[in-house]
Amino acid sequence: MSCAGATAVRSLWRLRTAAMRPLPAYGSRSGVRLSSSGMTLDSINRAAVDRIIRVDHAGEYGANRIYAGQMAVLGRTSVGPVIQKMWDQEKDHLKKFNELMVAFRVRPTILMPFWNVVGFALGAGTALLGKEGAMACTVAVEESIALHYNNQIRTLMEEDPDKYEELLQVIRKFRDEELEHHDIGLEHDAQLAPAYAVLKSVIQAGCSVAIYLSERF
Repeated sequence: MSCAGATAVRSLWRLRTAAMRPLPAYGSRSGVRLSSSGMTLDSINRAAVDRIIRVDHAGEYGANRIYAGQMAVLGRTSVGPVIQKMWDQEKDHLKKFNELMVAFRVRPTILMPFWNVVGFALGAGTALLGKEGAMACTVAVEESIALHYNNQIRTLMEEDPDKYEELLQVIRKFRDEELEHHDIGLEHDAQLAPAYAVLKSVIQAGCSVAIYLSERF
């Protein structure tokens, strides 16, 4: 592994060490509750939870569209099963946030149609660079998502870790799976993609913009 690769791995390991139960689909205003915590529609910080669920739903939707684009190009190649396995996990993530959207009555971002197109285009476009390009995209996106999830974990821990216990469990689990995808990308030659450092930086800048907009609109 290159020095850059070793640095990336060490950095992501620090992310891991930084600081589920299904939810009911609906309930009364005060009755929507995670099973063992005090998290209800009345007791939570609605503004913070709305932002978290809305942006995470948008992010998981975008990730699904990226993997769909990659599979459209590389699905019949030797790396197809690897991409499909990661995509299947992202489908589970999106399903959970769909449930959370309903349970906590959070509206989706108005930018969903845009992320639909942009996500697929990013996945397909990087896959056209070859396996390495697709994996470079995976590394860039999953690293950004892991950092974002860590920020959310920190926010909820500072506010009330007991109240938000199950939501924290969901976010931690998904963060760890995103980090697994990141590592898979490195293992499948992401750093051999054309202009890897530039490509990664551009994608991560786009991720930062997407996170900012999806939290607010």
